[in-house]
Amino acid sequence: MPSRPARNPPMNFTGFPAEGLRFLRDLAVNNDPAWFRPRRDEYEATVRGPMIALAADVLTLAASRSLPLSGDPAKAVFRIYRDVRFSKDKRPYKTHCGASLSRTGARLAPGLFYIHIEPGGCFAAAGFWHPEPPLLDRLRQGILAEPGRFLKVVRALDQAGMPIGPDEDASQRLPRGCEAGRGTPVEPFLKHRNLIARRALSDADIGSAALPEVLLDRFAAARPLLDLGWALADA
Repeated sequence: MPSRPARNPPMNFTGFPAEGLRFLRDLAVNNDPAWFRPRRDEYEATVRGPMIALAADVLTLAASRSLPLSGDPAKAVFRIYRDVRFSKDKRPYKTHCGASLSRTGARLAPGLFYIHIEPGGCFAAAGFWHPEPPLLDRLRQGILAEPGRFLKVVRALDQAGMPIGPDEDASQRLPRGCEAGRGTPVEPFLKHRNLIARRALSDADIGSAALPEVLLDRFAAARPLLDLGWALADA
Protein backbone atom coordinates (compact mmCIF):
# COMPACT_ATOMS: atom_id res chain seq x y z
CA MET A 1 0.00 0.00 0.00
CA PRO A 2 1.26 3.55 -0.69
CA SER A 3 2.43 5.35 2.39
CA ARG A 4 0.28 8.15 3.72
CA PRO A 5 1.70 11.68 4.07
CA ALA A 6 2.94 12.47 7.56
CA ARG A 7 0.30 14.15 9.70
CA ASN A 8 2.88 16.54 11.11
CA PRO A 9 5.67 16.88 8.55
CA PRO A 10 8.90 18.55 9.68
CA MET A 11 8.88 22.34 9.31
CA ASN A 12 11.85 24.63 8.67
CA PHE A 13 10.20 28.03 9.04
CA THR A 14 10.77 29.48 12.52
CA GLY A 15 8.96 32.79 12.14
CA PHE A 16 9.57 35.85 10.00
CA PRO A 17 12.51 37.61 11.68
CA ALA A 18 12.28 41.09 13.14
CA GLU A 19 15.46 41.86 11.19
CA GLY A 20 13.56 41.27 7.95
CA LEU A 21 10.83 43.73 8.88
CA ARG A 22 13.48 46.24 9.93
CA PHE A 23 15.22 45.80 6.56
CA LEU A 24 11.96 46.53 4.72
CA ARG A 25 11.38 49.63 6.86
CA ASP A 26 14.89 50.87 6.13
CA LEU A 27 14.43 50.14 2.43
CA ALA A 28 11.32 52.33 2.40
CA VAL A 29 13.49 55.22 3.56
CA ASN A 30 16.50 54.36 1.39
CA ASN A 31 14.92 53.14 -1.82
CA ASP A 32 17.90 53.39 -4.13
CA PRO A 33 20.57 51.04 -5.51
CA ALA A 34 23.41 52.75 -3.62
CA TRP A 35 21.82 51.64 -0.34
CA PHE A 36 20.41 48.27 -1.44
CA ARG A 37 23.29 46.73 -3.37
CA PRO A 38 25.77 46.56 -0.46
CA ARG A 39 22.99 45.02 1.65
CA ARG A 40 21.81 42.43 -0.87
CA ASP A 41 23.06 39.54 1.30
CA GLU A 42 21.13 40.94 4.26
CA TYR A 43 17.98 41.02 2.14
CA GLU A 44 18.52 37.40 1.08
CA ALA A 45 19.11 36.25 4.65
CA THR A 46 16.38 38.16 6.47
CA VAL A 47 13.61 38.66 3.88
CA ARG A 48 13.74 36.43 0.81
CA GLY A 49 15.19 33.37 2.57
CA PRO A 50 12.54 33.27 5.31
CA MET A 51 9.81 33.78 2.72
CA ILE A 52 11.08 30.83 0.68
CA ALA A 53 11.15 28.71 3.85
CA LEU A 54 7.60 29.81 4.66
CA ALA A 55 6.33 28.94 1.18
CA ALA A 56 8.07 25.56 1.35
CA ASP A 57 6.46 24.71 4.69
CA VAL A 58 3.02 25.84 3.51
CA LEU A 59 3.36 23.50 0.52
CA THR A 60 4.60 20.62 2.65
CA LEU A 61 1.76 21.05 5.09
CA ALA A 62 -0.78 21.44 2.28
CA ALA A 63 0.39 18.16 0.73
CA SER A 64 0.03 16.39 4.09
CA ARG A 65 -3.58 17.62 4.23
CA SER A 66 -4.34 16.90 0.55
CA LEU A 67 -5.01 20.58 -0.13
CA PRO A 68 -4.71 21.86 -3.73
CA LEU A 69 -1.60 24.01 -3.47
CA SER A 70 1.64 23.50 -5.35
CA GLY A 71 4.60 25.40 -6.70
CA ASP A 72 8.33 25.94 -6.44
CA PRO A 73 8.99 27.84 -3.17
CA ALA A 74 11.80 29.94 -4.65
CA LYS A 75 9.84 30.81 -7.79
CA ALA A 76 6.74 31.57 -5.71
CA VAL A 77 8.46 34.60 -4.17
CA PHE A 78 8.13 37.78 -6.21
CA ARG A 79 11.18 39.79 -7.21
CA ILE A 80 12.15 42.79 -5.12
CA TYR A 81 12.42 44.96 -8.23
CA ARG A 82 9.50 47.14 -9.27
CA ASP A 83 8.44 47.44 -12.91
CA VAL A 84 8.85 51.19 -13.42
CA ARG A 85 8.62 51.27 -17.22
CA PHE A 86 5.15 52.81 -17.30
CA SER A 87 5.03 54.32 -13.82
CA LYS A 88 5.62 57.87 -12.66
CA ASP A 89 6.96 56.36 -9.44
CA LYS A 90 10.53 55.41 -10.31
CA ARG A 91 11.55 53.93 -6.97
CA PRO A 92 13.34 50.72 -7.97
CA TYR A 93 12.46 48.40 -5.07
CA LYS A 94 9.31 47.03 -3.50
CA THR A 95 9.10 47.64 0.22
CA HIS A 96 7.24 44.41 0.88
CA CYS A 97 7.80 40.72 0.12
CA GLY A 98 5.11 38.61 -1.51
CA ALA A 99 4.70 34.97 -2.49
CA SER A 100 1.98 33.30 -4.54
CA LEU A 101 0.95 29.63 -4.66
CA SER A 102 -1.76 27.94 -6.71
CA ARG A 103 -3.33 24.58 -7.47
CA THR A 104 -1.31 24.28 -10.69
CA GLY A 105 1.99 25.62 -9.38
CA ALA A 106 1.91 28.66 -11.67
CA ARG A 107 2.48 31.80 -9.63
CA LEU A 108 -0.28 33.81 -11.31
CA ALA A 109 -2.71 30.99 -12.09
CA PRO A 110 -6.44 31.68 -11.71
CA GLY A 111 -7.34 31.06 -8.10
CA LEU A 112 -4.15 31.88 -6.26
CA PHE A 113 -3.11 32.07 -2.61
CA TYR A 114 -0.99 35.11 -1.80
CA ILE A 115 1.18 35.90 1.25
CA HIS A 116 2.19 39.53 1.85
CA ILE A 117 4.83 40.63 4.35
CA GLU A 118 5.13 44.37 4.92
CA PRO A 119 5.77 46.30 8.13
CA GLY A 120 2.36 47.20 9.49
CA GLY A 121 0.52 45.65 6.54
CA CYS A 122 0.89 41.86 6.44
CA PHE A 123 -1.99 39.80 5.08
CA ALA A 124 -3.07 36.58 3.38
CA ALA A 125 -5.34 36.68 0.34
CA ALA A 126 -6.93 34.21 -2.04
CA GLY A 127 -8.99 34.46 -5.18
CA PHE A 128 -8.91 35.68 -8.75
CA TRP A 129 -6.51 38.53 -9.52
CA HIS A 130 -6.76 40.17 -12.96
CA PRO A 131 -8.30 37.10 -14.64
CA GLU A 132 -8.12 37.06 -18.41
CA PRO A 133 -11.25 38.56 -20.06
CA PRO A 134 -12.84 35.19 -20.97
CA LEU A 135 -12.53 33.96 -17.39
CA LEU A 136 -13.66 37.28 -15.94
CA ASP A 137 -16.77 37.04 -18.12
CA ARG A 138 -17.38 33.47 -16.93
CA LEU A 139 -17.10 34.59 -13.31
CA ARG A 140 -19.56 37.41 -13.85
CA GLN A 141 -22.02 35.25 -15.77
CA GLY A 142 -21.72 32.57 -13.10
CA ILE A 143 -22.64 35.11 -10.44
CA LEU A 144 -25.60 36.28 -12.54
CA ALA A 145 -26.80 32.75 -13.22
CA GLU A 146 -26.81 31.73 -9.55
CA PRO A 147 -26.80 34.86 -7.39
CA GLY A 148 -28.07 32.97 -4.36
CA ARG A 149 -25.17 30.55 -4.54
CA PHE A 150 -22.68 33.39 -4.85
CA LEU A 151 -24.17 35.33 -1.94
CA LYS A 152 -23.94 32.16 0.15
CA VAL A 153 -20.21 32.13 -0.63
CA VAL A 154 -19.98 35.81 0.35
CA ARG A 155 -21.65 35.08 3.69
CA ALA A 156 -19.36 32.12 4.35
CA LEU A 157 -16.29 34.27 3.68
CA ASP A 158 -17.60 37.02 5.95
CA GLN A 159 -18.26 34.55 8.76
CA ALA A 160 -14.76 33.08 8.37
CA GLY A 161 -13.14 36.52 8.56
CA MET A 162 -11.97 36.38 4.92
CA PRO A 163 -14.31 38.85 3.20
CA ILE A 164 -14.11 39.83 -0.44
CA GLY A 165 -12.55 43.26 -0.17
CA PRO A 166 -13.20 46.39 -2.20
CA ASP A 167 -11.59 46.39 -5.62
CA GLU A 168 -9.65 49.51 -6.60
CA ASP A 169 -9.88 48.35 -10.23
CA ALA A 170 -13.67 48.00 -10.15
CA SER A 171 -15.70 49.46 -12.99
CA GLN A 172 -17.91 52.45 -12.27
CA ARG A 173 -20.64 50.98 -14.47
CA LEU A 174 -22.07 47.53 -14.87
CA PRO A 175 -20.10 45.69 -17.56
CA ARG A 176 -21.84 44.87 -20.80
CA GLY A 177 -23.86 41.70 -20.48
CA CYS A 178 -24.42 42.15 -16.73
CA GLU A 179 -27.41 44.48 -16.91
CA ALA A 180 -29.66 41.87 -15.29
CA GLY A 181 -27.77 42.39 -12.06
CA ARG A 182 -28.65 46.07 -11.76
CA GLY A 183 -30.18 46.90 -8.40
CA THR A 184 -29.54 43.43 -6.98
CA PRO A 185 -27.23 42.44 -4.09
CA VAL A 186 -24.65 41.07 -6.55
CA GLU A 187 -24.31 44.31 -8.53
CA PRO A 188 -21.18 45.53 -6.67
CA PHE A 189 -19.42 42.22 -7.29
CA LEU A 190 -20.24 42.26 -10.99
CA LYS A 191 -18.26 45.50 -11.25
CA HIS A 192 -15.17 43.91 -9.73
CA ARG A 193 -12.13 43.26 -11.88
CA ASN A 194 -10.67 41.12 -9.09
CA LEU A 195 -12.43 38.79 -6.64
CA ILE A 196 -10.09 38.54 -3.68
CA ALA A 197 -10.77 37.37 -0.12
CA ARG A 198 -8.31 38.85 2.34
CA ARG A 199 -7.43 38.94 6.03
CA ALA A 200 -4.68 40.75 7.91
CA LEU A 201 -1.86 38.92 9.67
CA SER A 202 -0.76 40.20 13.07
CA ASP A 203 2.81 40.70 14.22
CA ALA A 204 2.33 37.66 16.45
CA ASP A 205 1.20 35.61 13.44
CA ILE A 206 4.17 36.41 11.24
CA GLY A 207 6.73 36.00 14.01
CA SER A 208 5.49 32.54 14.91
CA ALA A 209 6.70 29.16 13.67
CA ALA A 210 2.99 28.29 13.47
CA LEU A 211 2.44 30.75 10.59
CA PRO A 212 2.16 27.95 7.96
CA GLU A 213 -0.80 26.50 9.90
CA VAL A 214 -2.37 29.96 10.23
CA LEU A 215 -2.00 30.49 6.48
CA LEU A 216 -3.58 27.16 5.61
CA ASP A 217 -6.49 28.03 7.89
CA ARG A 218 -6.91 31.21 5.83
CA PHE A 219 -6.67 29.18 2.62
CA ALA A 220 -9.36 26.80 3.91
CA ALA A 221 -11.57 29.78 4.80
CA ALA A 222 -11.28 31.06 1.22
CA ARG A 223 -12.12 27.71 -0.39
CA PRO A 224 -15.78 28.58 -1.10
CA LEU A 225 -14.64 31.39 -3.42
CA LEU A 226 -11.80 29.37 -4.94
CA ASP A 227 -13.96 26.30 -5.53
CA LEU A 228 -16.69 28.38 -7.16
CA GLY A 229 -14.21 30.15 -9.45
CA TRP A 230 -12.35 26.96 -10.32
CA ALA A 231 -15.60 25.26 -11.28
CA LEU A 232 -16.40 28.13 -13.64
CA ALA A 233 -12.83 28.19 -15.00
CA ASP A 234 -12.94 24.46 -15.71
CA ALA A 235 -16.43 24.41 -17.23
